[in-house]
Amino acid sequence: MDFDLVIIGGGPAGLTAGICAVQRKLRTVVIEADKAGGQPGILYPEKEIYNWPCFQSVTGQDISRNFVDNTLKKGCVLRQHEIAEEILDVPGGLKVVTNRGTYSTASVIIATGNGLLKPMKLNVPGAAKLEGKGVHYMMPSKKEFAGKSVMFVGGGHSALEMALMVCDVADTCIVHRRDNFRADQWVIERVKDSKIRTFMNAEIQKIEGRDKVENVLLKVGGVSQRVDVDIVIIKIGTTPELDLLKSWNIELEGNGIKVDQQMTTSRKGVFACGDAVVYPGKYRQIVTSSSEAATAANSALEYVKKL
Repeated sequence: MDFDLVIIGGGPAGLTAGICAVQRKLRTVVIEADKAGGQPGILYPEKEIYNWPCFQSVTGQDISRNFVDNTLKKGCVLRQHEIAEEILDVPGGLKVVTNRGTYSTASVIIATGNGLLKPMKLNVPGAAKLEGKGVHYMMPSKKEFAGKSVMFVGGGHSALEMALMVCDVADTCIVHRRDNFRADQWVIERVKDSKIRTFMNAEIQKIEGRDKVENVLLKVGGVSQRVDVDIVIIKIGTTPELDLLKSWNIELEGNGIKVDQQMTTSRKGVFACGDAVVYPGKYRQIVTSSSEAATAANSALEYVKKL
């Protein structure tokens, strides 16, 4: 058998599970379809993260880099840009098939996070035409915002925190279709105390521009108005891509993997943690994903010891 544990996903949850597993002397490999470190470093590298307990604040790229460095220093094997495709039952254990090869293992932890989700697209005239020409679903580098007018669409945590990140270098506004934001109160208060303009009970009717974004037509409280902007960042949610999880024969609940308190899935020898899992009281933060990962690694250890 190649490994005691194969971890699918190299974000904070998967890397934490890897660190915990190798410390418990499990032969462990982490397989990541993209660059290891997860979404903090990919989606918002320059955004300050304020809810990682040992730092007052840390950027997304720094926290991702530290996760990767610590994982490697602990002796965990890390495979990047490798896609897990199948989890097969074999005599004495499991086999994980990737686009590059196979891994025989006693146990598996699924920590795919939001990697199985894709951003919801804004279905208004001009959005598709100008995507990549001022319309974005992922955060560009902060330097691209300098001196620009930027509109963030959405009322959740991501939209507000990203707006706060650039409001010191760009003329920034937020458009939300409801009268209240869906974010932690401390983030909402920071937005209120900033220079960010807010359009509540507002809907985008059209994004206008020839070769790049020039303005956005809004409907605010039933009244139409045009706002000049250079960049539109859309953060209105995600939609799941569940085909892969379904093919792994794991019980799902809604859009996530159903687990118990030990992070055990419905499939023997397979555990899960992080944003990919659901259970009563689930709270999505990096710190809770890491806590779940420690539990999943311990559950995998107990399972392997009984084989």
